[in-house]
Amino acid sequence: MSFSDNVLMNNEKAIYSLRSLYKDYGYSVYKVSKFEEYDLYAHNKSFLVSKNILSFTDTNGKLLALKPDVTLSIIKNIPDGDTCTHKLCYNETVYRTSADSDGFREIMQTGLECIGEIDTYSECEVIMLAMKSLDTISKDHILDISHMGLVDGLLLEAGFDDAQRAELVKLIETKNVYAIRDMCEKFGIPTELKNDICAVTEMYMPIGDALSRIEQMIRGEKMRSAYDSLVSVNEAMKAYGITDKLYLDPTIVNDMNYYDGICFKGYINGIPDSVLSGGRYDKLLERLGRSSGAIGFAVYLDRLERFDNGVRGYDVDAVLLYEKGTDIKKITEAQKALLAEGKRVLVGHSPDMAQSYRQLLKLTDGGIEILENND
Repeated sequence: MSFSDNVLMNNEKAIYSLRSLYKDYGYSVYKVSKFEEYDLYAHNKSFLVSKNILSFTDTNGKLLALKPDVTLSIIKNIPDGDTCTHKLCYNETVYRTSADSDGFREIMQTGLECIGEIDTYSECEVIMLAMKSLDTISKDHILDISHMGLVDGLLLEAGFDDAQRAELVKLIETKNVYAIRDMCEKFGIPTELKNDICAVTEMYMPIGDALSRIEQMIRGEKMRSAYDSLVSVNEAMKAYGITDKLYLDPTIVNDMNYYDGICFKGYINGIPDSVLSGGRYDKLLERLGRSSGAIGFAVYLDRLERFDNGVRGYDVDAVLLYEKGTDIKKITEAQKALLAEGKRVLVGHSPDMAQSYRQLLKLTDGGIEILENND
């Protein structure tokens, strides 16, 4: 059976293209249950994209939830203590509220997880696949990357306690430099260190340029380790030949209860929000009583539904009109001829013209007449 991707929406095309990409790099498709025990999500709400959870009571009295996230379900179903590294990809339906709609929605989500012994190569491979995922969707894309240790290490060296660092992280995430300066002055932070915190907050540039600046600000082992990790990523992306669309944005700071390393977000031109998000989330596994490491990302397919990739598409290639009383054999022969040319054809005496079409045709005694061309 032949198959044409013309019948697919943008998010559906992404599902098949991305699955093929991940399988090319040895990631196996993983299936999870539609629902899990409610507590799994309730105890980790800040890890979820949407804090709303659709729950119901099972026949045995257990409170269950239709899954709002795939990562938690995958971790739960992988035995702890494995010495191997699990490389898994998925296409799953999640149930959650969406920023651009009211109420709960069924949303197809695709992504991958690398769980187990995570070395530098494994980490860099996931980032490379995140960049290739964006490239699969649109050539006009960027991946913004950071490391939780950059900001946290700098704030630790400034002497801020846990509560103060948490407050500052929120200010850094929103790039509120004025409030950051006020807070630094309130606690008597030296001018040079205050200026570095503000400079990191305002920094956004290609990763190679940014690392040269970060190197001059390094204070303490945590910040040094974060810098070294980003240098390794940059070198690996050079080897893959994909550094031109990789930018350093230190204000990407995920929840410190779950993330403790590399974190990143992907954007494509034409969509205001990130379409891809991921990072290293060893702390999530710790909270779930696991001893292994993990890194992964998800592609938010609901945000691709209205994406205009610049290629004009039509619902059908041709609309074929005919007069009342036209011989059915003549109609079917004309239809078959158009289908044989590989065209999608809408045939009718008075068809629904809400669909977009490349050609408007009319069946006459002399054959098929072209009434309109839209190319």
